[in-house]
Amino acid sequence: MPKQLRTRCPSCKKHTVHKVQRVKKGRASSLIRIQRQRKRSQGIGNIGKFNKVPGGDKPTKRTNLMLTCTECKKSHPRRGFRVKRLDIEEA
Repeated sequence: MPKQLRTRCPSCKKHTVHKVQRVKKGRASSLIRIQRQRKRSQGIGNIGKFNKVPGGDKPTKRTNLMLTCTECKKSHPRRGFRVKRLDIEEA
């Protein structure tokens, strides 16, 4: 992945050069639908258990990239994609 790429800035509303940086995922909100559903279904015994996918975790994780516009200095997230290894280097 290049350190800088040219893409659309939602605040400038035009294509500009953006700096790319990798960020950690934020803490999940407790108000999202799946969390409310899990809280409702907690009961006695094995009823209402949310098990993982059979076979364990997925082999790849989704990337969390933040793009910063070099003109207006505003940041916005880029849509994540699955990849085993991501290197951000000079292009």
